[in-house]
Amino acid sequence: MSGTFSFGPEVGPGEILSFAARRYPDKLALVFGEKRFTYRDLETMSRQIAAALQQRGIGAGDVVSLYGQNSWEWIVGYHGALRAGAVVNPINVMLTGPELAYVLNDAESNVLFAGAAQIATAAAVAAEAASIELVVGFGDEPAEKSVTPFAALVKEGTDGQPTEVRHSPADLCAIAYTSGTTGHPKGAMQSHRAILLNCALTATMHGRTRDDVVVTALPAAHVYGNVAINSTFLVGGTVVLMERFDASAALRLIAAEQATMFEGVPAMYSMILADESLADADLTSLRLSTVGGQTLSVDTLDAWQHRSAAPMVELWGMTELGGLGTTHSPYAPPVPGSIGVALPGTEIRIAAIDGADEEVPVGERGELQVRGPLVMLGYLGNTAATEEVMLPGGWMRTGDVAYADDTGHYFVVDRIKDMIVTAGYNVYPAEIERVVAGHPGVAMVAVGRRPDDVRGEVAIAYVVPKPGVELSDSDIIDYCRGSLAAYKRPRAVVFVDRLPTTSSGKIMRRKLAELAENK
Repeated sequence: MSGTFSFGPEVGPGEILSFAARRYPDKLALVFGEKRFTYRDLETMSRQIAAALQQRGIGAGDVVSLYGQNSWEWIVGYHGALRAGAVVNPINVMLTGPELAYVLNDAESNVLFAGAAQIATAAAVAAEAASIELVVGFGDEPAEKSVTPFAALVKEGTDGQPTEVRHSPADLCAIAYTSGTTGHPKGAMQSHRAILLNCALTATMHGRTRDDVVVTALPAAHVYGNVAINSTFLVGGTVVLMERFDASAALRLIAAEQATMFEGVPAMYSMILADESLADADLTSLRLSTVGGQTLSVDTLDAWQHRSAAPMVELWGMTELGGLGTTHSPYAPPVPGSIGVALPGTEIRIAAIDGADEEVPVGERGELQVRGPLVMLGYLGNTAATEEVMLPGGWMRTGDVAYADDTGHYFVVDRIKDMIVTAGYNVYPAEIERVVAGHPGVAMVAVGRRPDDVRGEVAIAYVVPKPGVELSDSDIIDYCRGSLAAYKRPRAVVFVDRLPTTSSGKIMRRKLAELAENK
């Protein structure tokens, strides 16, 4: 049987499991806790979910939302919804009831899958959402009478065969909402082509094969997590999925499952490197690690590569691309600090930050912009927001400050919106974070802003010391003197036990000020 995945008129990410099951029916596909599933298992259950949804009148054009922590049911529900012909709407598990209500109403969702811990919130919100027809709960028998158990929905479709739904590669496949740091989140509309192509190109660039065993705690609802999972399924590898991240547990799983890959965000690697169990951890099976979501300090990268004896691949992506936009190949010469090169078929340019439609010279900072088949269709029901980021000629603004070198590698400096203007100088928090992270006593660091009567605003470093280490403000500030100009150095240091993070482990800079208030 052919091993190629043809991008025909009806192919999309909903066919990934059936494709893998035809090639490797009895191959281990997913490990979640004590449960293990072959590709035949996942394909069968997702087909049953699709049949059950269609029997209930859910199909092409309907929206199926998924709201819960990582679980095997989440994976099956996602693929079952796609196979039924529905549009999937992965939802950040950290959203509160009112935030969930906004997303469901904005997407006009018809079905809501909810994690065991989220069922009560989901049921209450769904009761007020006019478009919701069905709420399905993961885990044990839900206590809410209005919620259909996931097992019951699977059983409904046992004897059914879903009707094949044909679609164009450019048709809407998923609505993924941005983090919504200001105002309401925006629903990025992703095509079937964008999601499937992102998985295929990621697998290609990382050299993934059926022999790979990938440990990940990245949320399945996040584009990075989605691509980590489904690019592995696409090649017939094994995904070891953690419900949520825990450093010691991740190290145990890498050893127990003989993982060849670990995928995470910078904060995860910082926590692993600070974990006491790292000293005795067996990492010899690893061939590669990936890191994305935020900039990573070179010191952290070097420390992890030294301990794991395997390369770490930095990457960059965003919700509006359905996953990655750039990455490295593990077989190419390393370029530490770079987010890599553009995925095949994706164009990237560095344009003037002031919005002028022109590229800046190599080495000069500007806004990173993207063009190609991965770019979203637009923001759902928000023409103004779409027009703000979509430029003539198909270019999309990303909001990231970056520069390129003469080899075609890109380097992200920071988010434009996170830039601190102090006494007229532009200061990028990520630049300070990379330096402070190199201090031997620092486990994690994030930099935020504070209003200042003289300078306008100044940089403040929020530091989590390594266990048993005592640090002072001067220890951190003095450490920066040899690497940062005076105007870039943090003006104060706040020592904390932990940093606020998103469900994917990214540090939330907008929440840092609250830490200082609580000290």
